[in-house]
Amino acid sequence: MQRLYRKRIVLGVGGGIAAYKSAELVRRLLDHGAEVRVVMTRGGSEFITPLTLQALSGHPVHLDLLDPAVEAAMGHIALAKWADLVLIAPATADLLARLAQGLANDLLTTLVLATDAVVAVAPAMNQAMWRDPATQANLQLLESRGLKVFGPASGSQACGDVGLGRMLEPTQLAGCAAQCFEHRALTGKQVLITAGPTQENIDPVRYITNHSSGKMGFALAEAAVEAGARVTLVTGPVHLPTPDRVHRIDVVSARDMLAACEAAMPCDVFIASAAVADYRPEVIAQQKLKKDPNSADGLLLQMVRNPDILATIAGRADRPFSVGFAAETEHLLDYAARKLQDKNLDLIVANDVANPSIGFNSEENACSVIDRELHTSVFAQSSKGKIARQLVAFIADRLHPAG
Repeated sequence: MQRLYRKRIVLGVGGGIAAYKSAELVRRLLDHGAEVRVVMTRGGSEFITPLTLQALSGHPVHLDLLDPAVEAAMGHIALAKWADLVLIAPATADLLARLAQGLANDLLTTLVLATDAVVAVAPAMNQAMWRDPATQANLQLLESRGLKVFGPASGSQACGDVGLGRMLEPTQLAGCAAQCFEHRALTGKQVLITAGPTQENIDPVRYITNHSSGKMGFALAEAAVEAGARVTLVTGPVHLPTPDRVHRIDVVSARDMLAACEAAMPCDVFIASAAVADYRPEVIAQQKLKKDPNSADGLLLQMVRNPDILATIAGRADRPFSVGFAAETEHLLDYAARKLQDKNLDLIVANDVANPSIGFNSEENACSVIDRELHTSVFAQSSKGKIARQLVAFIADRLHPAG
């Protein structure tokens, strides 16, 4: 279940006897590469201790809505933004009722209201409570709002009854969680993505580069694989693990990157998220350049333009659907729109790198996407993984327009 790799999952633990299974569920999610944060109701903490779940998850367990220590670090809004999936297991009849009513009277219900992540519940209760019309009405209401329901299973229950109401086993729930990320909007499509910086040598020791970490491009590669695409990732020098099922090509300079992209053609979609150096030294010194001790003058480098990778690929006769990135520090939308038109792009993603919380090397991003008709769509600040999945879904919609 590689689809859970690096996914951020908030596990909500309600106050039912099935809470003892939550410990094993944390282990199963971690085994598949997920990051897990646990939020417990007060009832949940009566069945299994927060210390147990803290030890297993490796992170403090969140209990109180108004805990000053939590609010100073990762409060309910921060947790809501952090999550890719909120999985509530066990979800008791009382918790389902409160969710259906939209209550926010504890940390877990408040987080559900505040998140734009997928929310899933794993019901766990006595068979009579499960069959009760009020419980069934609450479930129907929650499903109509887009919440996913995992289970329940049938079998013997702690009270001695037999019937529907048992929470699914942890292994089953981990599989259900993985399915939440199995998007297939790009099935069969070949997607080419560039990521990271390029390096342009000055001499054998020094080079010119930029602050790009490659995190956005790698997140896009992972999201495209989730959407069913065959992905080639051409990356400059970065220290990031290769996403599962991605064909990675490592390059150094802008000319290297262009050659690798041309060799990977044809493709259906080209996403140019790399921060490519616009210029390179005209001459690369064969030996290390030395300071002249008899001169106070600076070093003068003659620079020449690098090839424009995005314009070259977007200008081909067999051009793919072409998506550019504009990392700007001012006049963001104006510069991005000009780049969109000058390079014959289908979409451009505009990112304000002057904002350190969404700039180079950050874990989060926020962006605006401009299309050929100069319509702008805004993606609010969130993790780069979540933004990547939103962008891939947006691109897929443009590839397969309704009607």
